Amino acid sequence: MRRIKEFIYTFAFKRALGYAEKNRLKDMNMILNLFSRIARDEDFKTAIRYLQTYAVDSASSFNKLFDAVFTQLTPNVRNKFLTNFFIKATLLGREKALKTAKLHDCNIPWTILMDPTSSCNLKCIGCWASEYDQHHSLSFDELDNIIEQGKKLGIFMYLYSGGEPLIRKNDLIALAEKHQDCAFLAFTNGTLVDEDFAQELVRVGNFVLAFSIEGIGEATDQRRGIGTYDKVIKSMDLLKEAGAGFGYSSCYHRQNTDTVASDEFVDLMIEKGCLFAWYFTYVPVGKNAALDLIALPEQREYMYHRIREIRNTKPIFALDFWNDGEYVEGCIAGGRNYFHINAHGDIEPCAFIHYSDTNIRVNSILEALKSPLFAQYRKNQPFNQNHLRPCPLMDNPDKLRMMVNKSGAHSTQVLDLESVEELTKKLQDVSSAWGEVADKIWEQAQTSKKAED
Repeated sequence: MRRIKEFIYTFAFKRALGYAEKNRLKDMNMILNLFSRIARDEDFKTAIRYLQTYAVDSASSFNKLFDAVFTQLTPNVRNKFLTNFFIKATLLGREKALKTAKLHDCNIPWTILMDPTSSCNLKCIGCWASEYDQHHSLSFDELDNIIEQGKKLGIFMYLYSGGEPLIRKNDLIALAEKHQDCAFLAFTNGTLVDEDFAQELVRVGNFVLAFSIEGIGEATDQRRGIGTYDKVIKSMDLLKEAGAGFGYSSCYHRQNTDTVASDEFVDLMIEKGCLFAWYFTYVPVGKNAALDLIALPEQREYMYHRIREIRNTKPIFALDFWNDGEYVEGCIAGGRNYFHINAHGDIEPCAFIHYSDTNIRVNSILEALKSPLFAQYRKNQPFNQNHLRPCPLMDNPDKLRMMVNKSGAHSTQVLDLESVEELTKKLQDVSSAWGEVADKIWEQAQTSKKAED
C-alpha cells in the first residue's frame, strides 16, 4: 500500500511541477492544497498553512521565489530535490517516522545532521568544529549505513556539517547518487567548490549547498580568514551558472547582526542565486569560546522582527533557528526533528550540545534515540512554554545541566572536556537577560493572536 501511495504522490507532484512551468501560481496553490490534505505532522501542516497565505498573491515574495526555482534550477535538480524533499522526506517519510516513533515510544526525527570529517581548511572564530579532534572522520560505509538505518525509520533528509564536509565531496556525491530517494544538503565554507563539482551537483540532482557567510567582504573575512568572501561569491556564481541549488547560512553575533540582516546583504545573496537563508545565533562552545560575540538581547529581538520582514518582502525562504521556535513549539533537537553525529561517531542531541551517551560505531540510530540522554530531551520538551526561549543551552541552561547529569552523558569535546557545569554557568546571565525581553515579545504575540481569533 505504501509503495502505491508513493507512486501516486510522486507522479502527481512531478506532473504538477511540469504544469507549473506554464501556470505557476495556479499549480503552486494546487500543490499546497494537496499537501494540506495528506500531511500528518503538525509542524508541516503549520508550515503549509503559512505558505498558503502568501501563495494566493501573485505579487508576493513567495511567488517570486517560486518563479526563481523554475528559472534558475535545471529540471533535474528541481524535480529530484523537490520531489525527495516534499514527497519522500516531508510527507511519506514523516508519516512512517511518526508510526515508528509511536511503536518505539521515542522521537524519530525528520533529518540527521552528520559530520563526514572534523578536518577543515579554515579555522573560523567561534565554530564548534574547532572543539573536536581534527583527525576524525566517518567512513563512506559508515555514512552509507547511517542513511540506510535512517530510511528504515522514515528519514529521507540528510545534512552535512564538519569540519568542512566538501573535503569529502567525492564521497558525498557518491552517497547522493546511491540514495536517489533522499535529499541532501551540506553546510560549507564554499572555498572548495569548482566547476566540476558544480556539474556533479546538477547531475545527481538531489544535493544542494548552504554557504556559510557572515556579511559582505570584511564582515565574512573577519571570522573566516582574508579572501574567504571572494571565494564564496565565486562559488555561488559557479552554481548559479550551472543551475544547481543553494542558499546561505549566517551566524549572527554582536558584531555583525545589522550586516547579515541588512537589505544590502540579503539582496546581494538573492542576486547571486540564493533560494534560502538559515540564520543561527552565535553559541559559545568550548572553554575558550569568545563570550563577547554573543548577541545582545536587543539584537536577538531585532532579528525576531527582521527575519519575518525578510520572509514577507523578499523572494528567499529565511529561517532563524532560535527565533522561529514559535512555529515548531520550541527546540527541534534531541531527535524531535533532528540530531547530530560528529566525525568520531558520537550521537549528540544537537550540533551545539557536545554531550553524548551513544556512538554510531557501537549503537544503532534507534538505540540512540531511546538512550537516557535522548529520553530526557523527549520528556522535557518544550523546555520553556515561551517558544522564543527554546534552547536548553542558551535559554534554559538549568534544563541542560539536569538532563546531562541525569543521563550520565559525557563531554565529546576531546580538546577540553568542558563539563556541563562550566558550560551552563557562563550562559546563566545571558539566558536571564534574553528571558526578560523574550517574555515581553511572547506576551504581545499571544495577545495579538487572541485578538485575531
